[in-house]
Amino acid sequence: MWDIDYTLLRGGGVAARSWIAAFTEITGLDWRATPIFGGRTDLDICAEVFATHGVTDCTPERFFDRYVAIVHDNRHEFAEQGTLMPGVREVLTRLGDDPAVVQTLVTGNVPQVAAAKVAAFGLTGSFDAEVGGYGTDDSLRATLVRRSLERARAKYGEDFHPVVIGDTVRDIEAALANDAVAIGVATGATAAADLVAAGAHVVLPDLSDTERAVRALSNI
Repeated sequence: MWDIDYTLLRGGGVAARSWIAAFTEITGLDWRATPIFGGRTDLDICAEVFATHGVTDCTPERFFDRYVAIVHDNRHEFAEQGTLMPGVREVLTRLGDDPAVVQTLVTGNVPQVAAAKVAAFGLTGSFDAEVGGYGTDDSLRATLVRRSLERARAKYGEDFHPVVIGDTVRDIEAALANDAVAIGVATGATAAADLVAAGAHVVLPDLSDTERAVRALSNI
């Protein structure tokens, strides 16, 4: 279960700019303050933004429709202004060669934005996105992991040994709440020591050492 932002890739601020553009367009309000996005679900962030700006006449669904449309229009900017994290493509390929492994996304992004981000870097085929967990599933990140597990079990008819890979304390906490293996990657704003303190079973500086990363993800 892969987190996207700062674990697989950096989006170059495209989603954040699209978020602000959609919000100001839908509400007609000036943007006051940018929330902390890291490790949070889009539903959770949406609730905070609405509360901060005093919005009571707009639903998350209405906002997300416009947000997704703007991201779609600007999707080419992900690859132009963002970057793939070191070693990601190699690790995904190696894990994808193992028939016992199903890779998916557990991300705070809404599904369409998650798809646009991974597509921009040619990663779509690495994931069974159908069994992922997304930012419209729930406000709590732990629920995203649970929903992903439920979808995978329903689709494949078997239990899985879940492994969550992410760059924030929230990723680690969500994994542990579901008895999943928690792999921290210190490629975001969270220090490796904080990922360890949160209870990560393994913490990697990044995924550039393919053998080490695959070993960590496969030998839990």
